[in-house]
Formats: sequence, structure tokens, C-alpha cells
Amino acid sequence: MSKREGQKTIFEFNRYLNKRVRVKFNGGREVTGILKGHDQVCNLVLDDTEEYRRDPDDPFKLLNETRQLGLVVARGTAVMLVSPVEGMEEISNPFVNVAES
Repeated sequence: MSKREGQKTIFEFNRYLNKRVRVKFNGGREVTGILKGHDQVCNLVLDDTEEYRRDPDDPFKLLNETRQLGLVVARGTAVMLVSPVEGMEEISNPFVNVAES
């Protein structure tokens, strides 16, 4: 048997260490926090984390409400998206048909 040394991941999380990131999870939850650490299977450690609340009637709609979570350890298999908060902006969906008046 051979030993694996320094197994790497294809993600470059090191560039986001100690920076605020947005993380989206399976099931629709979203949080922002300061990335403090990660491992080879994409488990993440976030500090000063806040969760964005969703509308109970429409789970695809984010509310302006947040709740403070503090320190969070996110399991890598539940993480769908990691993006930096800085430089991120919301754009309108070009594929949605707007009803004409």
C-alpha cells in the first residue's frame, strides 16, 4: 500500500481565507461568514456567520431577515456553492418572461 501525501482538492479556498464568503447548501439554506479553514473534502469552518431567512410560503425567496450563528462547521457534502461576498452583485434573470401591461 502506498501513502498519499498532501492530498489536494481542486478548489482554491486558500485565496478566500479570512475573507467573507457566501455559502449555499443543499436544501436552500444560505449563510455568509469569514472563512477560517477547510480540508480536502470541502468541510468549511466559518466565523461570524449569519443565516439568511427564507419565506415560509415561497422557499425560493430570501427575506431581509438574518440570524446570527457565530462559529459554523459546514459539512462538505452539503455545500453547493462558495463565493466571495466582495464583488458579488445581484442581476435580473434574463430568462424570466415579464408580463407586458
